[in-house]
Amino acid sequence: MIGPFCAMRFPQKTAAKALSDRPDHVRHNTKSYYLKTFGCQMNVYDSERMAEALARDGYRETDDLEHADLVILNTCHIREKAAEKVYSDLGRIRDVKVARKRDGNETVIAVAGCVAQAEGHEITTRQPAVDLVIGPQSYHRLPELIAQAETTRKHIVETEFPGDEKFERMKAPRRVASPSAFLTVQEGCDKFCTFCVVPYTRGAEFSRPLVKIEAEARELVAAGAKELVLLGQNVNAYHGEGPSGRSIGLAELIRRLADIDGVERIRYTTSHPRDMDDDLIAAHADVPQLMPFLHLPVQSGSDRMLAAMNRKHTAAEYIDLIGRIRAARPDIALSSDFIVGFPGETEQDAEDTVALVKAVGFAQAFSFKYSARPGTPAAALEPQVPEDLKSERLQRLQALLENQQLEFNARSLGQDVPVLFERRGRQPGEFVGRTPYLQLVHAAAEGEFVGRTARVAVTETRRVSLSGVIAAA
Repeated sequence: MIGPFCAMRFPQKTAAKALSDRPDHVRHNTKSYYLKTFGCQMNVYDSERMAEALARDGYRETDDLEHADLVILNTCHIREKAAEKVYSDLGRIRDVKVARKRDGNETVIAVAGCVAQAEGHEITTRQPAVDLVIGPQSYHRLPELIAQAETTRKHIVETEFPGDEKFERMKAPRRVASPSAFLTVQEGCDKFCTFCVVPYTRGAEFSRPLVKIEAEARELVAAGAKELVLLGQNVNAYHGEGPSGRSIGLAELIRRLADIDGVERIRYTTSHPRDMDDDLIAAHADVPQLMPFLHLPVQSGSDRMLAAMNRKHTAAEYIDLIGRIRAARPDIALSSDFIVGFPGETEQDAEDTVALVKAVGFAQAFSFKYSARPGTPAAALEPQVPEDLKSERLQRLQALLENQQLEFNARSLGQDVPVLFERRGRQPGEFVGRTPYLQLVHAAAEGEFVGRTARVAVTETRRVSLSGVIAAA
């Protein structure tokens, strides 16, 4: 996975359920849709926006694939064989489409997201049952493209990069299904790491203007959001148009959003070490709403591997940066990404990564074996590391990272921690939320705590979560 908010939801639950709040005369469409979301937090955000657009057009969400008039796969291209998994799903969905056709029902199949952007017309060639292929920057056209597909019964491929037009035209009121809401502030990437497809599937870096972000943030807060999670492929590269037309960075954006009444927490992901400037570091010390958690991918502890990855920073520079961040916010919890078995990686390179992890200490981390993405420079690099060696090195690294996460969580035992509760748990009277350090917390109490921040006395710690008692209860 590529960040702490990565998710795979099957199907994606969205705020489109609020369709029942719409006036009867607006519900001109009684069709239903089924939405499956793969991959990163940006895809989750995009799925929410697509759902809002569909709800405005009268669609209702369904969990039942066999009764869906519209099926959307919002895809991710970051992992090996991602496209093949999509085609496997499409084969099953095609069978459902054929069965529905026999019963006199039409089904529109749409492939969205990064696989759609990367594969384009190849998707409809390999799977003719697909009606619509739509890239991440064209979701504002989703309802009209669906209508076009229904009318013409021709394959439609829309993978242009229209910049801010996507946000300008997706005017459906923002609805929130959780007190923690995603807010995209930046898209695209100009870094061109040799292993990454994002510059090819999401386009060049683009930052939204401050006034539009503030307006969306206020809308989210009015709908019940307490926490804003600022999203971007390189979110700390944000440089949007600010007051009087001047450019502002992520730190100033955070300060402006913190001034909005009702914003209790702010987070941002995912960042690049090269864009972690002094102003942003200072914001972690100065802005109470900015949570003490930072996901800052390093990928490797070997300078040789970092150069081959085109990361443009060294291990020593990363460690020095962490020192400056901790000097500003001593209690900050750190997260990172690691790629194991990058082409040409030696045993010493792997040991250098272990040494960096020991030097920094992470509250959580995401590590995975390198997998070649077609079209990226790293795919042609030699020598490729054997799979069994990748697996051995990954197990060694993950054992260390998991131990660090256990130790970090163990420090919460016996402490009272503030938890923003996001949803009810599986057990009666159980609530689930997160600490400022992004730790998942389960706590039981009578009453209603969803959307509230309450202090929890931690009674049990595990690697991925904490348990405790709500003090107010």
